Amino acid sequence: MLDIRLIRENPEIVKENIKRKFQDEKIPLVDKVIELDQKVRLLKKEGDDLRAERNSTSKNIGILMGKKQIEEANQAKQRVVEINERLITIEKDEEELDAEIRKIMLVIPNIIDVSVPVGKDDSENVEVEKFGEPIVPSYEIPHHADIIANFNGLDKESSGRTSGNGFYYLIGDIARLHSAMLSYARDFMINKGFDYCIPPFMIRSDVVNGVMSFAEMENMMYKIENEDLYLIGTSEHSMIGRFKDQIVKENELPIRLTSYSPCFRKEVGAHGIEERGIYRVHQFEKQEMIVLCKPEDSMEWYNKMWSYTVEFFRSLDVPVRTLECCSGDLADLKVKSCDIEAWSPRQQKYFEVGSCSTLGDAQARRLAIRAKGEKGNYLVHTLNNTVLATPRGLIAVLENNLNEDGSVNIPVALQPYMGGMKKIEKRK
Repeated sequence: MLDIRLIRENPEIVKENIKRKFQDEKIPLVDKVIELDQKVRLLKKEGDDLRAERNSTSKNIGILMGKKQIEEANQAKQRVVEINERLITIEKDEEELDAEIRKIMLVIPNIIDVSVPVGKDDSENVEVEKFGEPIVPSYEIPHHADIIANFNGLDKESSGRTSGNGFYYLIGDIARLHSAMLSYARDFMINKGFDYCIPPFMIRSDVVNGVMSFAEMENMMYKIENEDLYLIGTSEHSMIGRFKDQIVKENELPIRLTSYSPCFRKEVGAHGIEERGIYRVHQFEKQEMIVLCKPEDSMEWYNKMWSYTVEFFRSLDVPVRTLECCSGDLADLKVKSCDIEAWSPRQQKYFEVGSCSTLGDAQARRLAIRAKGEKGNYLVHTLNNTVLATPRGLIAVLENNLNEDGSVNIPVALQPYMGGMKKIEKRK
């Protein structure tokens, strides 16, 4: 959510930003906010003037009574009653207008960074850099579901009976490899100086509205029936929500946290749920990282954070690339974002395994997260990045470490978490 002073003082900047995001239908909202804000400011001035008049009139009542000017005193009392009645109306009108302004402000997109490429959708995202050689072996790489089936590691038939489409059972060495990756991701981030945390897996609607747009919430999150609770789609939401309405000490910044959680997503939209494999599912597990920092430090942390995910996947012998998200692909709260994509030797193309974003002070303004500095309180900047989302990350490791005989090499970094195993082979 933007600072209303920016809309008030520089509406053209806000409108131009909306155009860069190809959301021209939202341009009239800027003028609407300005109009409503002017009404609120006029009401506030009227209210302040009336309160000042009420104070002086109330004081004068005693003077008039002391002078036995009863009629004048009664007139003053009546005026105080009229002022109080008007103030009640003003406060009610202010409250309604403030709510209307906030509702509109929640859908006006954040100001994107000048470095963000302009484009309508994800087809216009821009490749930045590749890390590792994307190899296509001489032998065929089967579909990941077939690789896993070779080890009796996936049961979607049973999960269809228990839970429906979009769920799965992982079994045996595949399940162990999946867990090993998450444990390694946890320790990887701890070694980067992040504090480990396991957050709540459900959050209230006021936190949801603080961390994401309404459209995202409708397409992503599952609501608990008859409760003001939602299943998290990513632990970033509850991690940032932890600081709601808090004032942190400036010397505690940057706050660096890495969190484990299961994640639940509707996956509503064009992509849909994958019928056969486990690439796009309703339930997955994730190691996330978040940072709360001073505004001047946010871009430095953004570059550090995406580089950690690149380093993580390279340590698992997975080639990756970074993809700069264009203006039309950015969620409304984001200032800048990039995707980390892993190489698929089967498809001979890259696929998304993580996303890094800086949101400026948008989440902090919605959730009232401030830092106490020498010159007063200010809104912190918030950032988030995926360390590992799996089973999608599992697919990348399986495809890039598959041998011609169907066995899978276990990357050296994961071997301590697999009891020293160096290879997964078909069970006899």
